[in-house]
Amino acid sequence: MLGLGKKDITLFAVVAVLALFAPFILNPFPAGSSLAQFNAGYPDLMQRFVIFGIFAIGFNILFGLTGYLSFGHAAFLGAGSYSAVWMFKLLSMNVIPAILLSMIVAGLFAVVIGYVSLRRSGIYFSILTLAFAQMSYNLAYSVLTPITNGETGLQVTLDDPRVLGQTATADGGIPVTNLFGLEMRHFTTLELGPWQFQFSVGYYLCAIIMLISFYLAIRIFRSPFGMMLRAVKSNQQRMFYTGLNARPYTLAAFVISGMYAGLAGGLMASMDPLAGAERMQWTASGEVVLMTILGGAGTLIGPVLGAGFIKYFENIFSKINDQILHGWVAWLPDGLEDLVVALIHPFVGKGWHLTLGLMFMLIVIFLPGGLVEGGQRIARSLRRRKSTDDGKSASTEPAE
Repeated sequence: MLGLGKKDITLFAVVAVLALFAPFILNPFPAGSSLAQFNAGYPDLMQRFVIFGIFAIGFNILFGLTGYLSFGHAAFLGAGSYSAVWMFKLLSMNVIPAILLSMIVAGLFAVVIGYVSLRRSGIYFSILTLAFAQMSYNLAYSVLTPITNGETGLQVTLDDPRVLGQTATADGGIPVTNLFGLEMRHFTTLELGPWQFQFSVGYYLCAIIMLISFYLAIRIFRSPFGMMLRAVKSNQQRMFYTGLNARPYTLAAFVISGMYAGLAGGLMASMDPLAGAERMQWTASGEVVLMTILGGAGTLIGPVLGAGFIKYFENIFSKINDQILHGWVAWLPDGLEDLVVALIHPFVGKGWHLTLGLMFMLIVIFLPGGLVEGGQRIARSLRRRKSTDDGKSASTEPAE
């Protein structure tokens, strides 16, 4: 089905269920309860989950298959964002042309950077990509101010021409990004008892694009092209000895990965038509590396899990403050309550990076294959337990 094997169909179905039913899955606690703090089923955060999932899926095509570690993918993310905003300013507020342009511009940008960077491998390749990303950031921040609007960031205004769309709404406001009339920020709330579930047009557009991107990644992984990329990672020198030139394959992987990043940047701008130079900083490139390693580099679903994991911590744990902590442990004696809050305080709120760093260390040490390896270990343990129980039950059955 769809050119996929049985295991890939199952994997794709799992990702589709997680993406399409995310408003229910990410809101397990009733609204207004003390645990509602951990709910993540609101549109802005769900959009971040799937957009950074796309970013990580594309990065994994390069890093997971070829072993080339790029620290410059934020450059393509930023290029995609700027391209999308310029499309909103000049053409219309429809997101489809903006998304297409963001992929094209990011792909062309990746051809230039990849052609130069891929002349080296290992740490030298990583340093080259980091240098290109930082040059792009500094150019966007200062030199290219007429195009990027510098530190203020590029955004849509009432003065923009928009030759195929509205320059202003009926009440004189700035038009909203839309998909053939469906506004990206529009959402519907479903109330079931104390639970509230929000369904956003913007989120489902991102989710569907993420599923398409995931499907394409599966086809790349299973294709002869994907096998050649694995050969590059395994032993590139041996490929050269057999007469195969690996550079066209690695450049193609680099460009595809850059287009995924541009797509993610275009979707960011489609949800919120603003592009700033901070999206090109080295920290954004480092974040996608963490997502891929945490989830499981070289696996299909790992980058998606890693992106959701990091974005959940960033947006949920960072909002836990001392007031919330005191509310959770208010049943303790006053002195002990203050002590518990003081002990937890460095790991939440502004210190959420400490918690993430500790968890990253534990995963790298005990689960080198990331979260996917953890899931595989649990599955193997359950299968062994089931086979053991079946063996015991068979041995206790009376002989006829």
